[in-house]
Amino acid sequence: MIAEISYATLAVSALLILINGLLSVRWQLGIEKQLLISAARMVVQLLLVGWILTTLFALVSPWLTLTVALVMLGFAAWEVQARQKHRFTGHWRFSLGFLAMMMSASLVTLLALTAFLESDPWYHPRFAIPLLGMILGNTMTGVSLGINTLTTTTRREVRGIEAQLALGASLHEAMRPVMREALRTGLMPMINGMAATGVVSLPGMMTGQILSGVEPAIAVKYQLLIMFLITGATAIGVLIAVFLGVRRLGDERQRLRLDRLHHEA
Repeated sequence: MIAEISYATLAVSALLILINGLLSVRWQLGIEKQLLISAARMVVQLLLVGWILTTLFALVSPWLTLTVALVMLGFAAWEVQARQKHRFTGHWRFSLGFLAMMMSASLVTLLALTAFLESDPWYHPRFAIPLLGMILGNTMTGVSLGINTLTTTTRREVRGIEAQLALGASLHEAMRPVMREALRTGLMPMINGMAATGVVSLPGMMTGQILSGVEPAIAVKYQLLIMFLITGATAIGVLIAVFLGVRRLGDERQRLRLDRLHHEA
């Protein structure tokens, strides 16, 4: 069994955050306030999550698990739209990321719970919520990067795209280079993460299992499964987000509709 960490130990370790803040003040980096606010936000969120998960584990209700999953998807979609330089107008600023992640992260998580993991019942929050969190966090990053690259590159290459449309190309044909760049950017963090896993870094799930007494060989198998699930969900999510984004940037007359974006300074 892993040793329990006391609140006094956490308080001492938190001094490292204060050291970072002091360095920011000393070198006039201007990030000390942001650093402290982010740290405080993290503490509050994790304590709240701990309390919620304790309640969920005791109740084991499919409806409560579904509610928490939808809340997680909602927060992830909000983070996606908040990271965009050029956001879509209307509900699409939120819906695009939400739909892409719901159709990728949630479906891959459901597949894992019902086909790969021996969870009884399959909706048990002890398995469902942490698994969705790991998959959703990585998918959110890929989807955010993919959408941002799609919109910023489209604005930058607008003359070339409209020239191809004027020559008779369809919107998808004119946007193909932009789509490739968006897909490549969205998938690159996941590719880099897989390349570094094992030699450069030990993933959090594998490290936690080893610290809790699980045999390293078993922990490796679990981590490989998680990495495959994360990679699959991220690829599906980025693909859906980019294709839905391109569809939103055009209309039935094959016109580029930049009026459906607004500039974020």
